[in-house]
Amino acid sequence: MKKYLPFALLLAFPFTDALAQDKKIEKKIDSVLKLMTLDEKIGQLNQYTGGDATGPITNNPNKLKDIKEGKLGSLLNVKGAAETRKVQEAAMQSRMKIPLLFGLDVIHGYRVTFPIPLAEAASWDLAEMENAARVAARETAASGVHWTFAPMVDIARDPRWGRVMEGAGEDTYLGSQIAKARVHGFQGKGLGNLDAIMACAKHFAAYGAAIAGRDYNAVDMSEHTLWETYLPPFKAALDAGAATFMNSFNTLNGIPATGNTYLQRDILKGKWKYTGFVVSDWGSIGEMINHGYAKNKSEAAELAIKAGSDMDMESRSYLPSLAKLVQDKKVSVALIDDAVRRILRKKFELGLFDDPYRFSNVEREKKELNSAENRAASLKMAEKSIVLLKNEKQTLPLSKDLKKIAVIGPLAKSEKDMQGFWSIAWENDKLVSLYEGLKNKVGDKTELLYAKGCGISDSSKTGFAEAVEVAKQADVVIIAAGETLDMSGEAKSKTNIHIPGVQEDLIKAIQATGKPVVVLLMAGRPLIFNWTADNVPAIMYTWWLGSEAGNAMANVLFGDYNPAGKLPMTFPRSEGQIPLYYNYLSTGRPSNSDKDRNYKSAYLDSPNSPRFAFGHGLSYTTFDYSALSLSKTQLTMNDKINVSFTLKNTGKYDGEEVVQLYLQDKFASVVRPVKELKDFQKVSLKAGEAKNISFTIDKEKLSFYNQQLKWGAEAGDFKLMIGTASDKIKLEKDFTLTN
Repeated sequence: MKKYLPFALLLAFPFTDALAQDKKIEKKIDSVLKLMTLDEKIGQLNQYTGGDATGPITNNPNKLKDIKEGKLGSLLNVKGAAETRKVQEAAMQSRMKIPLLFGLDVIHGYRVTFPIPLAEAASWDLAEMENAARVAARETAASGVHWTFAPMVDIARDPRWGRVMEGAGEDTYLGSQIAKARVHGFQGKGLGNLDAIMACAKHFAAYGAAIAGRDYNAVDMSEHTLWETYLPPFKAALDAGAATFMNSFNTLNGIPATGNTYLQRDILKGKWKYTGFVVSDWGSIGEMINHGYAKNKSEAAELAIKAGSDMDMESRSYLPSLAKLVQDKKVSVALIDDAVRRILRKKFELGLFDDPYRFSNVEREKKELNSAENRAASLKMAEKSIVLLKNEKQTLPLSKDLKKIAVIGPLAKSEKDMQGFWSIAWENDKLVSLYEGLKNKVGDKTELLYAKGCGISDSSKTGFAEAVEVAKQADVVIIAAGETLDMSGEAKSKTNIHIPGVQEDLIKAIQATGKPVVVLLMAGRPLIFNWTADNVPAIMYTWWLGSEAGNAMANVLFGDYNPAGKLPMTFPRSEGQIPLYYNYLSTGRPSNSDKDRNYKSAYLDSPNSPRFAFGHGLSYTTFDYSALSLSKTQLTMNDKINVSFTLKNTGKYDGEEVVQLYLQDKFASVVRPVKELKDFQKVSLKAGEAKNISFTIDKEKLSFYNQQLKWGAEAGDFKLMIGTASDKIKLEKDFTLTN
């Protein structure tokens, strides 16, 4: 204690329990604030990156000088127990000796890479997603990092937007449940534990609705859509205890989110009473100049701090501007103090005032990183993330008695692409390709043949002849097609989301051989592959699955794991349908079939229906839904309905089914969606086994925001729907809500 805090600060309070979430921390924050100069307070509101052309930040004398002078509150992109300790030592040379926060984009794993978040969402397995974040937190915390900029909880309904890979898909209810699971995973039993890191709910708000799916673009939406569709996952993250929020690059109805008082002051810190702090996205405070909302950095800093942005990530606007703004009485000291208080609170909760180096333990780091246990968790998550889109003629699972398997395609032997975008690069990393995973599975019993066929974006078909000859020699052909890791992610928006290059032509050529074909599609977003969907008997969507990708794919291909994934986003037939999502609003002229197009809400040149619907995903077994029963068909506002039915595994394989419950409010004061996901369960059944499945419907599940943006339920008629996908409803029944 005496080594880390100045004597005056030591006298200000006896430090006994820096982890306690109680009034004692507030008194300690008061004591620190009283000792700080205005410049030191402003310093806490700044975050720099630690990575640049000079290498480690310890090689950069200018940044080290700012750290030693107390001009920084946080650094991002500094990792490793040894490196974070060195940098923290520099912070301990400042007058106040206030420790730094180290942040890093730990999006889907740290040392061990997990499937991309959209892939994990396809598992619909909240416990496994929480565990994936838990493993990432343990590894991250062991490397001296305190904070991740995750989870991204933006609802995304436009697959042209590359950042769909970073979220949980299109549905508000599913996205809210996943937001809670990931926050709980990152923060564990609470901040201050050595295996917990601060979560950051981003991007606040509505970034997923960027116009035309173009990254960083404007967002224009009604207040009703904002509250009903885009804000709930953020509220779920807040209720789960998310330590921080990040604002977004976009404007919302003409106001940049970074300078948006309505979002940050009125909603987040006002109505929702949020006590954590808000960090800007990279450079977004300064970018308000580009928006035409601020004239210079001083004006941008004023707008941002007043709107509720507490920490400036890398725009360098707060440090040179805020002191003068206070001097000119444009910004109050109370506003600065509020932001500093929020940041100091997290540093106390993490226990950094007690010991600034408590997370920088080299021995713990060596023990935790890339352990067999962590890789096993990655494998399990990867298996659960795979979605079986099609399986005609029971092509899958593959027999283990096959003599020759052809593995074809530009991603068949790729290792690095399995890592996916927004992952952390490591020297000598061990990523398992599809080819290696199959080799591990079949050993010497089966001969693996290989041909690349073409590159990802090739226009040339010169490799087709070799691939066809290889395919002709095999008992079955596995084709690995899709995107490379740099084709989906931040700044990876596309107008054409078909399978790139001539890959689908390669699939056609292989299919023409008459051999059984299985296509594995690897990508960070929903792709369009109409010919393949129509003609290939077996298709699996494997996304980017992380460190154990190849082993997971092999396990599913051979039936050692029965796939149970369900799509968290709708897959369109063409870009012209976008945005396309299952819970669309009823129209005055609905088209009830693909043939019903005359003066209806329909296209002349395409069905309205998607290629694969939200919630779609097959299994090697089959499930029967029967005996739907409601405890009552008339519900009062203070009552509940118990819903039950029988789910039976009618196939020959053990399996899991994601049972989905949808509701429709038939008549309301605001037009309601044709159906809305309101609950789900992931159920495991042995072959031939049956279980009684139950749900509860109450007023909350029937509530929505009315024209005055008041949350509540209205009396009326409802339809209950239970099924295996949004377009495959197996059971339904009507009921009534009365006053």
